[in-house]
Amino acid sequence: MLSVLWLAAAYILGSIPFGLLIAAKFCGVDPRTGGSHNVGATNVARLCGVRWGVLVLLCDALKGLLAVAVAMHLSDAAWLHSLAAVAAILGHRYSLFLHFSGGKAVATTVGVFIPLAFWQLVVAGAVCIVVIWRSGFVSLGSLTLVTILPVALAVSGRWQVVPLALLVAVVVFYAHRENIRRLLRGEEKPWLPAKKGGNETGGTA
Repeated sequence: MLSVLWLAAAYILGSIPFGLLIAAKFCGVDPRTGGSHNVGATNVARLCGVRWGVLVLLCDALKGLLAVAVAMHLSDAAWLHSLAAVAAILGHRYSLFLHFSGGKAVATTVGVFIPLAFWQLVVAGAVCIVVIWRSGFVSLGSLTLVTILPVALAVSGRWQVVPLALLVAVVVFYAHRENIRRLLRGEEKPWLPAKKGGNETGGTA
């Protein structure tokens, strides 16, 4: 029973809109009304400054990490760990506190895989960083991360976690559908250091 209750708690934890809270508290900005209109770390960094974007990134990742870490403490059941991860990611994507809208769940995805598949995440994260560095597109790097992650899990024999990684990839790709269209049209704008009041549209997380 406690494990099932934790799934509900993981969703609520994932729903906490740190991007909105941090931007409003420290910058007096609602990220839903500027830039990419997203509450994720990239848009907060663009509107408020890199340090605030990094803080949002860490907080959003921590949501996922805590959701899975507590589930692992409560039970050894792999299904519970995966469901807690899904609950946190869906909470971020469809936040209870934002009328079931939210961010693109990349940072929370990183958080859930820290305790579940750390080294595979490191590999996928390294490729993601290279893609962002070479292309300038955070969205493309994010899509690369969730594409590489199930491959890295399969290659390393972590088949238990592959279904979760594939489901997360579907969620993240769906969240980035507009970014994908802009990338295909050559209209996606590269991520640049934040300027308050910027209007770039290539944000993620």
